[in-house]
Amino acid sequence: MIALGCDHGGFALMAEIKKHLQEKNISIRDFGVDRPVAVDYPDVAVPVARAVAKGECEKGILVCGTGIGMCIAANKVTGVRAAVCSDGFSAKYTRLHNDANILCLGGRVVGPGLALALVDLFLQTEFEGGRHTARLDKIRELEQSDR
Repeated sequence: MIALGCDHGGFALMAEIKKHLQEKNISIRDFGVDRPVAVDYPDVAVPVARAVAKGECEKGILVCGTGIGMCIAANKVTGVRAAVCSDGFSAKYTRLHNDANILCLGGRVVGPGLALALVDLFLQTEFEGGRHTARLDKIRELEQSDR
């Protein structure tokens, strides 16, 4: 199951993403928003991030105006590795090397065609493991030491 969330700046793009995932029969859990009214992005990013960190959802997709605000908020949740992507290389390699579990997109930065391609790359790419596992272990240790 994929957790979805957006603010008003990402509402239109998220509608396209949601439709795309539904057409592919991918299960989603929608954390909102359900209309383009102003909302503070942490109010959406944090519940999505917690659902992913707890394993309730396999991955997440967050959309705001730039993707940056959602990414910053989501990364405050222990166990989350959120990444803002606006190109295919980043969307692929954040999964391969960083095992990112939340994709953040900018509704005012990427168009729907590119966004759907990034979503597909992100969801289809598996973590490579190997030498990258030790690096993620260091991140987990850092998260624990900062508590």
